[in-house]
Amino acid sequence: MEENSDFSFQITPLDAGRRLDLFVSSKIHDFSRSLVRKLILKGHIQVNKSIKKPGYLVKGGDQITGHKPRPLQIDITPEPIPLDILYEDNHIIVINKQAGLVVHPAPGHYSGTLVNAILFQCSDIKGIGSELRPGIVHRLDKDTSGVIIVAKNDTALLNLAEQFKKRQVEKTYLAIVSGRVIENKGTIDLPIGRHPKDRKKMSVFSHKARNAETQWQVKNRFEHGTLLEIGLKTGRTHQIRVHCAAIHHPIIGDRLYGGRQKMRLQNCTYPVNRQMLHARQLKFIHPQNGRSCVINASIPDDMACLLEYLKASTPPIRNEDELTSPTKHHSFRPSLPDLKVQKS
Repeated sequence: MEENSDFSFQITPLDAGRRLDLFVSSKIHDFSRSLVRKLILKGHIQVNKSIKKPGYLVKGGDQITGHKPRPLQIDITPEPIPLDILYEDNHIIVINKQAGLVVHPAPGHYSGTLVNAILFQCSDIKGIGSELRPGIVHRLDKDTSGVIIVAKNDTALLNLAEQFKKRQVEKTYLAIVSGRVIENKGTIDLPIGRHPKDRKKMSVFSHKARNAETQWQVKNRFEHGTLLEIGLKTGRTHQIRVHCAAIHHPIIGDRLYGGRQKMRLQNCTYPVNRQMLHARQLKFIHPQNGRSCVINASIPDDMACLLEYLKASTPPIRNEDELTSPTKHHSFRPSLPDLKVQKS
């Protein structure tokens, strides 16, 4: 569909009862459901010349009208920022993002991002997706390193977005957390929402929380930290960081959720400049050929050095059986008395 173009549909008896956002996104192939939802909420898509909610159930005879406004023309300059490219073809590019690199521009901050680097690497990607996030399907926090995939055309973008929406993409992370985690593996099942007092943070005590589930297993234990392998069943903002903090094992170096007292690694003085979180692996279906893809990103130097330091500062364990049972599994759920979610 061309930018700024108008469209109109009349609901037939066969389409009656469908959600408004689902109906429109099914009729216009380059409109994702999230985009349609935004257009409905802003009044760009109407029913019988009236603004409705995205979940409105259309009725036979309803007249759906709308238009996609032209996005703001923002000059995002391609920049020769070094990239660690793990895989690239005509449809996708997979990057091992370095810590400290913001994924996409934001108002007032249009340079020095992964998008600027991608535009330099792939000059024809600028028209894909939104102006601020061309080709971006998912994101990593600024100080989280690891695997991130970028679409190079509209078909790949829509296909990958659908995979993420249906939770068909498997993401595996490595995290070095504070303290010795005793159990071998577990599940953290605590809802996450905006922090009730600090809008920059997420919290398990949010008044409006959404379900969130994180699975973890211990890869190595040290005197002052634990290396965890983490899998996400959901993809909430800051999910791993919030969940690790909620079970009293915040990610080492996490200034937002770890607290100042955790920064010295419990009396150790190794310098840490960011949260020790790395997106280790991404499993997805290639949007063009349908093949299963597994992309791995090696652990970054700062995390590798910290692991060596933790290993060197850990005294020999005389009886490993006293610390853990190989079959032990622990689940953290909202029913825990110290982790109840406040009701609105």
